[in-house]
Amino acid sequence: MQKLIKQILTLCLAIVIMAANLSANSAAASSEYASMSGFVYDSESKETLIGATVYLVGSKKGAYSNKAGFYSITDIEPGKYTVRVTYVGYEKLEYDVTLKKGQSFKKEIFLKSAAVSTNTVTVTAEREVEKRQITVSKINVPIQQIKEIRIGGESDVFRTLQLLPGILTSSQISSGLYVRGGSPDQNLVLLDDAVVYNPTHLFGFLSTFNSDAIKDVEMLKGGFPAEYGGRMSSVLSITQNNGSQKEVQGIGALGLISSKLSLEGPLPGTDGSWFIGGRRTYFDLLTSLMSEDPENPLPDFNFYDLNGKLTFNLSPSDKLFVSGFQSADALQYDTYGVNFRMDIGNRLGAIKWTHIWDDNFFSDVIVSGSHYFNKFKGDQTGYEFLINNAITDYSTKIKTEWLVNDKLTVKSGFEYTNFHFQYLQNYSGDTDSTQQGGGGQTNLNLFDNNYSAYLQTNLQANQHLSFQLGGRANYWNLSDQFTVDPRAAARYQFNEGFAIKVAWGLFHQNLRLATQPDFSFFDTWMPSDTSVAGPGRSDQYIFTVETNPMEGFDLNVDLYYKKLHNINELNDKSLEGETVADVLFFGKGRAYGAEVFLQKKYGRLTGWVGYGLGWIFAQFDTINGGREFSPKYDRRHDLKIVAQYKINDSWDIGGTFTLQSGQPYTGASSRFQTKLPGQNYGDGKTVPSQRYGLRLPASHQLNLNGSYKFKMFGLASRVILDIYNVYNRRDIWFRYYNTQSETTTVEDVKLLPIIPTFSIEVKF
Repeated sequence: MQKLIKQILTLCLAIVIMAANLSANSAAASSEYASMSGFVYDSESKETLIGATVYLVGSKKGAYSNKAGFYSITDIEPGKYTVRVTYVGYEKLEYDVTLKKGQSFKKEIFLKSAAVSTNTVTVTAEREVEKRQITVSKINVPIQQIKEIRIGGESDVFRTLQLLPGILTSSQISSGLYVRGGSPDQNLVLLDDAVVYNPTHLFGFLSTFNSDAIKDVEMLKGGFPAEYGGRMSSVLSITQNNGSQKEVQGIGALGLISSKLSLEGPLPGTDGSWFIGGRRTYFDLLTSLMSEDPENPLPDFNFYDLNGKLTFNLSPSDKLFVSGFQSADALQYDTYGVNFRMDIGNRLGAIKWTHIWDDNFFSDVIVSGSHYFNKFKGDQTGYEFLINNAITDYSTKIKTEWLVNDKLTVKSGFEYTNFHFQYLQNYSGDTDSTQQGGGGQTNLNLFDNNYSAYLQTNLQANQHLSFQLGGRANYWNLSDQFTVDPRAAARYQFNEGFAIKVAWGLFHQNLRLATQPDFSFFDTWMPSDTSVAGPGRSDQYIFTVETNPMEGFDLNVDLYYKKLHNINELNDKSLEGETVADVLFFGKGRAYGAEVFLQKKYGRLTGWVGYGLGWIFAQFDTINGGREFSPKYDRRHDLKIVAQYKINDSWDIGGTFTLQSGQPYTGASSRFQTKLPGQNYGDGKTVPSQRYGLRLPASHQLNLNGSYKFKMFGLASRVILDIYNVYNRRDIWFRYYNTQSETTTVEDVKLLPIIPTFSIEVKF
């Protein structure tokens, strides 16, 4: 392995040297060629568009607009061209341009939104640009489709991603993402390049991201490039709306679960814009109006989330973004001598400066802060307990992108993060006591500094073959660990409609999540300190086949194998501790499988069919007698169907169907009685069998939704009807053994029944 790593890094160095030579050659020949660059915008709001295709017809030259909406095409032969610009949900734009020797042509492009995008010619342009890109295991679901997919009356990013093959969930009411055998903490979740640590609301039915505040979602299920690090499984990068630069406008929605409102508009006196969006449930407001029932009290629960962003166009080459995000959940329950309160929240702020140094050199500087906290305090007949956890980080990132020429791109960057971890676990019975360790307490207060640097290259060797090579170096101060993550990928285009990709890489993770597998009400984050053997690591191997079986359809087949090292599970028997190793068990794992994904992104009918076949195994010396087992989130078969159909300009209908193998659960091998002196019967206790050795029945569900657009008081409005769990099949949430009587019975806790929901949206 060390020899292979050295070879990869040597090859990266050779490519950098080659890039310098090619750059020198390009500079010498720059007077012979032309270039063009600029930004792609929505013509109405002037919102930048991410992933738009800019293509010179007949030249095999083109580019995608990046996260800032910027595109650049270099080394163009002088002459007259037709420029074709396409983007999902927008009308195709074509215009003619004549380029001269040495000309640097700058062009801002404005696209008009289209009610129905039926342009299949878009696919041709995308294929030409894709030949110079290597995006292994990347899933692109347009934000327009995400907003149309409703689960329980709400459009939700995480709920949509769960409908993709290879992405599992712990239950139908959880929005956590388990990607190719990885747990939710192994996903890097970024909002405007800042890390979000708890991306779900309490009980996990919804994510914390309001879909009305989002303009782009990028999901990398594995084999992600060196520019991303710190996680072992996947990357989810979300970009918030910049806001309209034309006029003040908004959208409001009133639903049965929650209501939301988004506003945006131009910044007065500047060439910029603002956006603010908020969402809140009102379950607590409804329960306050109901008469109290002492025997069957209702919990007091609420959540909210807020998104905000300011955009300043300082110059044609400079943009400044100020982003903010906040979410909070609160749950309180009080009955029969038991009361508890749970509080969970995220706070995030980021400043990003984007600068275009030249037609082919681009940089970002991001300064951000993120804070996640959870607190669980309870009192059971006078016996108090408390769990309090928080993680705070302050980060600085510097990223550059150098388009050396039309065949070579070099990305590099540096990241620094200062962490502060706090974890208090007090089962002493007295929560006013905060002694350091001892007395039934665990009290951790840790600081860490993380440093990372990366170098990544994309090289198109010829018309058919492309390479992506990179490496990432990491140093974690608290554990005094230095790691190197080499990454490599290749793409070979056999013909217009058939290509293969391969990828390999090492992915290290210093952060760890302690959570109960059956009741993950909140996440507890910890670092890898000196008591731990080292950071977690995954070794990933991926093989992908991409085809276009018919016009307008994309078919991807992925094979993957993932080896997991130094993973962890919560030590629920630990009552005291002063180090991370006192709280967690450590082991290893492996995951492998295949995924088939057939997608249609254009036309009146859009959607996909996905199927995943996967195996997940974990092994801990101190769990299950050291024997290998499949975790709770293992699902052998996973079928998902999503369809949306636009009947006309007023009516839309859609539906989702899922069919999955049952989840593993831990059975019981025997039972015994415990009783105190003077008791006649006592309490029954079960002895667990092999960990997760049994499986629940298969899970399946159908959801349908429809919407009708109309005018209300002159405003564009929409009524939405969503039916959750159409045929009312209540899957099993978890299974337990009831020992309250002499005969042990198996009891199932069922999930939600059929739930029709109704909501209305108004744009103004």
